[in-house]
Amino acid sequence: MALAKWVAADLRRIGQISIAVKKEGVFSLAHREDAARNDLTAYAHAEDAAEIARFDDAGKYRPLKTAPNLRHGWRLIVRDLAGLRLALDLFYPGRLAAFLAWENAMLKTTSLRQTLSRQTGMYRTATRIRDEEADALVGNFCRSDGGCLRTILWKRDENGTIASTQLPTEKFDPQHDQTGVGAPVVPLLCQEACNLLVAQARKIVHEGGDISPKCP
Repeated sequence: MALAKWVAADLRRIGQISIAVKKEGVFSLAHREDAARNDLTAYAHAEDAAEIARFDDAGKYRPLKTAPNLRHGWRLIVRDLAGLRLALDLFYPGRLAAFLAWENAMLKTTSLRQTLSRQTGMYRTATRIRDEEADALVGNFCRSDGGCLRTILWKRDENGTIASTQLPTEKFDPQHDQTGVGAPVVPLLCQEACNLLVAQARKIVHEGGDISPKCP
């Protein structure tokens, strides 16, 4: 099983989560900044990850689960690998599968222009975003420090243009820890622009190019 291999290889960090192996088949998850604390609220069911991930420290809803605002103060104990996989899928939907596909050279990416071109209805207008607007949007919306912890693998267009010239090269490197800690991690890979980015592209078109900071 891929997850067991990753844990055995010391890939025990994913996004803002630290994974500790307590004993055979039992895993303890916590916010990476809380790993050494012993005053955390305990949870005992993998399904509790959904509630933990729902709100940030201020109680604000988190529409983007890979945003760097996972709340603190909890510890989740899961009893087996199946529970660990379920919990991580609830914290970071689809990211384990993406990493496995990438490891096996099977992960397909979709350029931003392709993603925008397949939009329908009210989001169809997002296709009209200009290149310079898209460059600035991605540079702000997807940045790791306040935007999103995913590693971008997609390009801006079919010509292979970089997603944004305003992001550091590390933003496109699956080996880099997007939290800035620098530890070995299971990366949160991004194979195509998310719905929130598409919605923001539409908003920019409608507002005539307003690219002021808007964190997800």
